[in-house]
Amino acid sequence: MSRKRILILYTGGTIGMIQTERGYAPQKEAFHQLLDAIPELKAESMPGWDIIDMDPLLDSSNMTVKEWNMIGRMISDHYDAYDGFVILHGTDTMAYTSSVLSFTLRNNRKPVILTGSQIPLCELRNDARDNLITALMVAADDRVHEVCLYFGGKLLRGNRAVKYSADDLIAFDSPNYPPLAEAGIEIRYNTAALLPPCEGTFSLQTLKNIPIGVIKVFPGIQFELFDGIMTEKLKGIVIETFGAGNIPGSADALLPMIRRACENGTVIIVCSQCHHGTVTLGAYETSAALKSAGAVSGYDITTEAAVAKLYYLFSRDLTREGIMQRMERSLRGEISVQSMRTADRSGGMP
Repeated sequence: MSRKRILILYTGGTIGMIQTERGYAPQKEAFHQLLDAIPELKAESMPGWDIIDMDPLLDSSNMTVKEWNMIGRMISDHYDAYDGFVILHGTDTMAYTSSVLSFTLRNNRKPVILTGSQIPLCELRNDARDNLITALMVAADDRVHEVCLYFGGKLLRGNRAVKYSADDLIAFDSPNYPPLAEAGIEIRYNTAALLPPCEGTFSLQTLKNIPIGVIKVFPGIQFELFDGIMTEKLKGIVIETFGAGNIPGSADALLPMIRRACENGTVIIVCSQCHHGTVTLGAYETSAALKSAGAVSGYDITTEAAVAKLYYLFSRDLTREGIMQRMERSLRGEISVQSMRTADRSGGMP
């Protein structure tokens, strides 16, 4: 059997940074030299790989729709030439990028694995080496047919991952879905949790720079302060509520704002601030008002995936009703309303 070929896309981030007079900064030539010095990457048991650098290399906090489209195009342009892809990315927005790619890479049948590190590869003690080697091995595995995030020994569904630690080596979690694989002495796959191969022809949906906002509810929040942004220009809003979708009972200013936003064509998705559990609009009186005002439930979707999904659906030029229907459906295994086996993988309606 011929060796698998993997394309590494280096976008920037801590993994490839070098110590400079002004602190850590990405330097692609030095990073390439560090990669060449790792003997395991040349082992017969490893897949073959090539690397392409994004220009310019970025701290991931500077990721925008433009860069997401660039990454998508790089994968699309090389899709037929490689068996899998590894994206080296900064940790701060990695969960956003993995969520975005899970939607924009339509009918994807190949492993697309995002990884990075908390300590640069140039340091004697680092987590970069293991994350990279394991990500390459996962990217060459025929069992994986989706966008994933690998970090600290766990393979997570890309649109289920959240960053929960700024300084631990296990920096990511998947709050409402089990890991797809765990890397110990061996890489143990949770085959029941993996998405099946999708149907249809691969294509890339580029994103439009749609105005989207996120509001996090807190005790004593003065919703009237947000009245000025609730215009017809705002296409989507993610509201992070308490518990199962609850808002303060005294939120007299919020509900008229939501009704007016819905009348303007804005899609409002309700997520929970709790990492575990799901939004159930109407379960409590304080959440029923959101439903009656026109908001839709995100169930157990993460905020990162909700933002990515809104970008994706609005970029498909769907009607508001069509977007609202799809926000409450599992398109890529991002919510648990449907099981991962019934998530729509056809690339048609979604």
